[in-house]
Amino acid sequence: MNWYRITRRANWTSLDDVRADFAHADIVGRRTVFNIHGNHYRLIARVNYLSKRVFILRILTHTEYRKGGWQE
Repeated sequence: MNWYRITRRANWTSLDDVRADFAHADIVGRRTVFNIHGNHYRLIARVNYLSKRVFILRILTHTEYRKGGWQE
């Protein structure tokens, strides 16, 4: 819920803006990966800076994320 609340009010225009709210956010291809819940989960999203929309693609445990199948 904390990620949702922060993202809902965000006015991001770049990854730098995202990292101001989520220091450990990373770009993987066209996706932005957020570490959530004490680094136990990865939230994989597509951030459209022009339309100010964030599309959640997957939420994975750290173990599922490391397997790498989500990139397909």
